[in-house]
Amino acid sequence: MTVPIEHLSRNGHLDRFFIGGEWREPSGSARGVVINPATEEAVCHFPLGNGEDVGVAVSAARRAFLNWSRTRPEYRADLLDRLQARLEAHSELIAQCLSLEMGAAIGYARTAQVPLAIAHVKTARDALTTFPFVEQRGHTAVTREPMGVCALITPWNWPLYQITAKVAPALAAGCTVVLKPSELSPLNALLFAEAIEEAGFPAGVFNLVNGDGPGVGAGLASHADVDMISITGSTRAGIAVAQAAAPTVKRVAQELGGKSPNVILPDVDLDGAVSLGIAAAFRNLGQSCSAPTRMIVPRAQLAEIESIAKRVTDEIVVGDPLAETTTHGAIANRAQFDRIQTMIGVGISEGAKLVTGGPGRPGGLKAGFFAKPTIFSEVRTDMRIAQEEIFGPVLCIIPYETVDEAVTIANDTVYGLGAHVQGKDMVVVKDVASRIRAGQVHLNYPAWDPHAPFGGFKQSGNGREYGLEGVSEYLEVKSILGYF
Repeated sequence: MTVPIEHLSRNGHLDRFFIGGEWREPSGSARGVVINPATEEAVCHFPLGNGEDVGVAVSAARRAFLNWSRTRPEYRADLLDRLQARLEAHSELIAQCLSLEMGAAIGYARTAQVPLAIAHVKTARDALTTFPFVEQRGHTAVTREPMGVCALITPWNWPLYQITAKVAPALAAGCTVVLKPSELSPLNALLFAEAIEEAGFPAGVFNLVNGDGPGVGAGLASHADVDMISITGSTRAGIAVAQAAAPTVKRVAQELGGKSPNVILPDVDLDGAVSLGIAAAFRNLGQSCSAPTRMIVPRAQLAEIESIAKRVTDEIVVGDPLAETTTHGAIANRAQFDRIQTMIGVGISEGAKLVTGGPGRPGGLKAGFFAKPTIFSEVRTDMRIAQEEIFGPVLCIIPYETVDEAVTIANDTVYGLGAHVQGKDMVVVKDVASRIRAGQVHLNYPAWDPHAPFGGFKQSGNGREYGLEGVSEYLEVKSILGYF
């Protein structure tokens, strides 16, 4: 038995939900299974919630909202400080959990998955020190008040990161929450609930119900006492949630799919731009909605770019997630592994040039959801591999003749979540960035900024997370005339 499973079993939390400040038995008997992606073996079973569990959790959140919504920002900030401290204290346990249940290389879990998740807690806490909850406009007070009970649906690819990106700002705003994490990576959410309990949040402010979309997600989306629902997931899932939420006219925030471009301008240092572009595209094995998996490059430099891309990609070490030498672990689940293999086959059948990688597991790996980091070149923007989100380590290199054509290619997608632009002439770089329809654009690979608003244009969703805008998402605006 692994350390995370031993820990959760010893505390009696593996078979329970956290509702109303207590670890409660589920109302039904349905069970899910956690599969280790590196071995394809079942490591534990856990309960799946149903409509009755949803009702109990929403009621607990509704009762807690009356007092929690009226607490002072300083009080909420103090609790977020304590939550941050508890997550930091358990960071190694959480990293091992993420490696176990979604295949992340242990080094990546320790240096990215866990610390970036904790940064969202600090960011929400810091926002409370300056957030304008009351603004004077003449004799009118414009106030921003907590939305209410918020249902939060999070995915399997950045499990804890997406939990903290939603829960922390919702709590900072004064909302109460019911969390439904992915049924494919549920264990880290139990560790997060333990941290909430240890930090001393009042009962009912945070509630956790594990389960799948039909059993829990749909019930949360349609529940009349849920005031807002926020989902990170596929565009298909976002549409289903919005449809279920429509009859109750609740706010719906969606962070959905992406097919992000990386525009390489002609004046850039190719070795640095392409090398870092490969790293960005294959970060988390490409299982990131904003991964820049379309590298748009000058046709005149295509051969050199292919050579650099192959060299850098062939240095990636795919293998046992717990090995210190592994840079990239296993794909998180069987369905996603199969999807990646299918789309690699599509790329070959469409006539794209296979630069490196291809179908099947890397050499020496006989089991586990391990995929070869794969690069296609001479990709046309009308190919399926250029249009569909693959969500894996598959990069499309698309050549262009002019910068205007590069911008056109960048925008030739139903998505608009992230984008990258690389170049030396910052006037041109900024101009290209201004013309790309995406919610977040990175210029010359800047450092990650947890205060930078994140969200999408077009079918990548609506609403924003992170920073002040992330807190604003969970607030309603009220005007009080004659206040001053």
